[in-house]
Amino acid sequence: MTHQLVLKKPLAFFDLETTGINVAKDRIIDICIIKALPNGEVSSKNQRVNPGMPIPLESSMIHGIYDDDVIDAPPFKSVARTLAQFMDGCDLAGFNSNRFDVPLLVEEFLRANVDFDMKNRRMIDAQRIFHLMEPRNLSAAYRFYCNKELVGAHGAEADTIASLEVLNAQVQRYLGMVAKTDSGQDVVFENDVDMLHSLTANKNVDLAGRIVINEKGEEVFNFGKHKGFPVLDVLKKEPSFYDWMLKGEFPLDTKRRLTEIRLRMFSNGNGRK
Repeated sequence: MTHQLVLKKPLAFFDLETTGINVAKDRIIDICIIKALPNGEVSSKNQRVNPGMPIPLESSMIHGIYDDDVIDAPPFKSVARTLAQFMDGCDLAGFNSNRFDVPLLVEEFLRANVDFDMKNRRMIDAQRIFHLMEPRNLSAAYRFYCNKELVGAHGAEADTIASLEVLNAQVQRYLGMVAKTDSGQDVVFENDVDMLHSLTANKNVDLAGRIVINEKGEEVFNFGKHKGFPVLDVLKKEPSFYDWMLKGEFPLDTKRRLTEIRLRMFSNGNGRK
């Protein structure tokens, strides 16, 4: 494998598979580094890692790595120095690397007490270039799916007509193909509203996403100090939080959904009068 990049020093492309997406809490379970050298050659290193914590099932369903796959792998701390040496003097590159892979990798090095100096490293994120050069807006979708230029963009009528034509073209293009949902489930693309809804719907309880459904099917807060905690548990332990939200600058829909949950709590005999 070779490359055509013009480089003054090595450029290390890397990707992480992890226990989750929380940079502070989650851990690396697999890392691949491909180092592009100035002479056009490449060298690579791949390392499976025992994260020292259970791998959530929802993460395993995405990357296919389960607890048994890493039980005999070394902890990151024991391979950190070797990985740092392999990337020594390299600029860094990846896909969505600036937002996730780089911060998590640096966090792991810090936990392992390995100095991974970022001061003189340039970072290149191919996803950012992709989004800059191939916009993902309605005009771009109209051009891609319908082979037309959107005249009068940001006008309600033009955008509405374009949206209908884009969805119609998407259904024709992807009919029978397999799409993967955010949870990692494979779904056959059909000309069916229920299927399209299941593919594009989110897990929001309220429209603003202040309350969402977690993997256990529980309603949990999605912001602030109670983020990730079940709404019912919070309302029981801190009843004043309900009053604070009702008086706060939250959407009326959010307040309505919160009130519905609170009333349900009382009707089930779990609240206090």
